[in-house]
Amino acid sequence: MVLWDGYVSDELMGTFAPILVYWLYAGFYQLLPPLDNYRLHTRKEESEKNLVPLGVVIKGVLLQQLVQAVVAHLLFLVTSNASSSGVTVQPSLPIQAVQFAIAMLVMDAWQYFVHRYMHQNKFLYRHIHSQHHRLVVPYAIGALYNHPLEGLLLDTVGGAISFLISGMTARTAVFFFCFAVVKTVDDHCGLWLPGNIFHIFFQNNTAYHDIHHQLQGTKFNYSQPFFSIWDILLGTYVPYRLIKRPEGGFEARLIKD
Repeated sequence: MVLWDGYVSDELMGTFAPILVYWLYAGFYQLLPPLDNYRLHTRKEESEKNLVPLGVVIKGVLLQQLVQAVVAHLLFLVTSNASSSGVTVQPSLPIQAVQFAIAMLVMDAWQYFVHRYMHQNKFLYRHIHSQHHRLVVPYAIGALYNHPLEGLLLDTVGGAISFLISGMTARTAVFFFCFAVVKTVDDHCGLWLPGNIFHIFFQNNTAYHDIHHQLQGTKFNYSQPFFSIWDILLGTYVPYRLIKRPEGGFEARLIKD
């Protein structure tokens, strides 16, 4: 039993819950006090370096989520395995855990290679992926600010492939996609908060991805959203260290040979 039983279908929850979670979690970061002692960039850097206003970012995210919702709902309808009573039989928790892990690995592989190619292909970078990098200083609400085609290929198609290969049900997918959304938002939040569980358990975290957004780091740290496996295996991982700024906050700085 889950909270939405008897109210909405798993397929409908799988379509809209990740969008709702995105705005709740990103909004939480947006409404926090300044927290200058935990920022990876100063507010001055954010205003000077970013090349797109917040309103445009919000519209871009909403457009991507519209496409995401349409594709997700069609995917769930096509793959629905509900019984004649309308109830989907859930596999055991260990099997769901394995499906969850497979989906994470598949999503990481897909996003790494598509993301890396969009950097290496000058046409794709100039006309598509550079839109995401207009946010030189990332923040939570901008986590899904992409060119619509990139949003479709990288996130929506990547999510669909992860869902299909893992074999998870729509109900399991609700939790997986909400978790992926929370992790993606956290990676872009620009804050190094003490006790953040993602910073403790994931090498691929806020500072890791912040390095990628900086001009000197755009050829490194392509991995997203979960692990750094592909960067390490294929030589695109770059080490960094967090340095405390005298005026408050941190700076993620590349460690150069």
